[in-house]
Amino acid sequence: MITSPSRLVPVPIPDSVAAMIGACLPLHVLQAEVDADCAAREVYRFRGPLCAEDRADREHALAALARANKILAKHHPRLPVTP
Repeated sequence: MITSPSRLVPVPIPDSVAAMIGACLPLHVLQAEVDADCAAREVYRFRGPLCAEDRADREHALAALARANKILAKHHPRLPVTP
């Protein structure tokens, strides 16, 4: 059986709503969310055959993502960011 893709479409939220949501979260969780997003973006940057320096940079980004996800998961299990 073939499953259909999700029909949910991400909808941008206004900055004021994002600020209200952010005000409800502890500062370290907000910082972890920013760190996880940046690290995931950095991981996506590395594709194809990698030289030794690029592999090291990718591993560093994956480690940063894991650290941030650990904080996010501790706060709420559905918050971690996936690369």
